Amino acid sequence: MARDLADRETALARAGAFRPQALAALADRPLDSAAAQAVLAASDEDLPALLWAAFAVRSLHFGRRVKLCVLNNARSGLCPEDCGYCSQSAVSTADIARYRLKPVAELLVAARRAAADGARRYCMVTSARGPSEVDIAHLARAARAIRGELPELELCVSLGILGESEARTLHAAGVDFVNHNLNTSRRFYPSICTTHDYDDRVATVTHAKRAGLSACSGVIVGMGETDADLIDVASALRSLAVESLPVNFLHPIDGTPLGEREPPPAGRCLRTLALFRLTNPRAEIRAAGGRERCLGGVQGLALFAANSIFVDGYLTTPGQRGDEALAMIHELGFEVETESARTQRAYHGQPPANVLRGLEEGVP
Repeated sequence: MARDLADRETALARAGAFRPQALAALADRPLDSAAAQAVLAASDEDLPALLWAAFAVRSLHFGRRVKLCVLNNARSGLCPEDCGYCSQSAVSTADIARYRLKPVAELLVAARRAAADGARRYCMVTSARGPSEVDIAHLARAARAIRGELPELELCVSLGILGESEARTLHAAGVDFVNHNLNTSRRFYPSICTTHDYDDRVATVTHAKRAGLSACSGVIVGMGETDADLIDVASALRSLAVESLPVNFLHPIDGTPLGEREPPPAGRCLRTLALFRLTNPRAEIRAAGGRERCLGGVQGLALFAANSIFVDGYLTTPGQRGDEALAMIHELGFEVETESARTQRAYHGQPPANVLRGLEEGVP
């Protein structure tokens, strides 16, 4: 598309010192350790150039499109695992709703609402170490009901540790994606969870792909990891060839082991998004949980690297409303995947360069 080519040429011209990283990603070449480290070490003054480098790669694979995704916390709390960031874990005392698996009819109603509001993907999430046979059968029924009524809506499930046979059952029912985040590096993983290990998470991603499902797996930034940890997990996700990669930013929740940590600053979040775009150029990069709290008024800048966002909240924390997200996307010159061509033309006469107005003045 001529516009995307023009966007890419403009972005490369403004990528400055990060043009080599952009060119490597455009050619699907992995970044070496020094190039990846340079991304995370970018100064505030160099941050605009870094985001242009990320946007050059984004524009090749996704143009200016933004995919809206909606989560449904299909079962809340009651989890036996001890993940330190999670309000639903066995070690959390957070004041959250706790309930059993939602009925199929309720899951279907929420899917209808998500599609009507412009979402392209709908993800049903359950708190647990992994699903029981009853869980799999229940969610397969929900998937068939949703697929029968909303065939264009992408379906994702996030159910904990998953075997290949369970993944095949879900795939046969119409599920498209399985989410299971690596969250951090192999080295740092024991610092955030002890009731399962990094290999359990890798195995779930592998089982999903073997079953014919697309893999959704990403990270949480700000749990105490080092730059080397982020670079390591970015490389691991590239090796796993995940199709969808959510980048979450720690939202400290009272009552969890990480509840008193400071959330990562906006500049750190933007550098990390750029890292994952440049190391995983073909993956859908989603600016995910904690985006609103950590990026605040500059969260629109995430779209230079990310081509997808969650709307209407997360599992136990609020998020940006769908109508506010649409307004942000349109104002910045991007377009929602599910919009008609007429709607896109009505909003987009200018390139997204105006997004950087606030960035040129500095990011906290």
